Amino acid sequence: MKISDKLLKELPKVELHCHLDGSLRINTILDLANKENISLPTSNLSDLKNMLSVGQKRVTLEEYISRFDITLSVMQTPDSLSRIAYELIEDVASENVRYIEVRYSPILHTTRGMTLEEAITSVKDGLKKGEKDFGVKSGIIVCGIRHISPEASLKLADLCVKFKNNGVVGFDLAGAEENFPAKDHREAFYMILNHNINATIHAGEAFGPSSIHQAIHYCGAHRIGHGTRLKEDRDLMNYINNHRITMEVCLTSNWHTYTVKSLKEHPLRYYYDRGIRVTLNTDNRLMSDTTLTKEFCIARDLFNFKLHDFREVTITAMKAAFLPHLERKKMIKDIPNPSAIKIPIYRSSNNSTNGVRTTLLIEIIR
Repeated sequence: MKISDKLLKELPKVELHCHLDGSLRINTILDLANKENISLPTSNLSDLKNMLSVGQKRVTLEEYISRFDITLSVMQTPDSLSRIAYELIEDVASENVRYIEVRYSPILHTTRGMTLEEAITSVKDGLKKGEKDFGVKSGIIVCGIRHISPEASLKLADLCVKFKNNGVVGFDLAGAEENFPAKDHREAFYMILNHNINATIHAGEAFGPSSIHQAIHYCGAHRIGHGTRLKEDRDLMNYINNHRITMEVCLTSNWHTYTVKSLKEHPLRYYYDRGIRVTLNTDNRLMSDTTLTKEFCIARDLFNFKLHDFREVTITAMKAAFLPHLERKKMIKDIPNPSAIKIPIYRSSNNSTNGVRTTLLIEIIR
């Protein structure tokens, strides 16, 4: 019995890997550009969407990242950052996301005079206003950027320390993997870990398992962003499984950037069946034209995920969230057990060729 798209949209969700600068509304980009007199490649909504969203195309990670130049151009004031953060919360609330960790690099938002501190407080204000209006809890993950410099990462780590317990929940290292190893940024992660702050690192997306190895053993990452190529190193995979290190899986964006040959060949199911902690995420809602519901649909259609699988993935995400233990425990209790869920199905009538809709109360057995 197939789970409907509608039901998947209504399921409670947790997202751990979502880039703020990759999750804007097209209309907002155009509006901010107009208000702030910023030149865009086009003022046509449809053309701009085609430029920013990869769609059915596939591109290198570097080409994928280049699209952020456009979004970042309208994210250089406190008001714009606050608005974009608020709208993201409104968007995820519409698909019943209960908690989201929003990541971005404040240093990329200082080209017009905004300070690093303002880049944090403005996003924090937008997220908090969104929580008040829509009930979605959130936290900020500050991103160092591999290809900028280790010194910049250290500066951002210090910023992370300043805002610990004040909106910021973790530190990340993002950007192009090849030729920019995580170990070059280990001083930033020493600072993060010495101040008891959580860490996640993009690794195993555009480079092999050695990148994941560095993220864990040089930088002390508690989670791995993507981790798609982990299966190439069985010993490392066993280590990650045994130490319950969580993978932040981003199906659509992995296909877009050639991380996998096809979506069907994504190792999500392979990892899940072996007990590795996996979560489902959007990465960049705009660039990959996706939502968490769409990612759930892919898991249903290509990897045969059932209701109990989605619940397990959601609980895994909540367990791995960079929140205090008691908060995570409380939120997990609020995730309903799919032991009795009303599922709309389509069944043919005995007396007619026309189908009739009905709702069955079914028992989901793990």
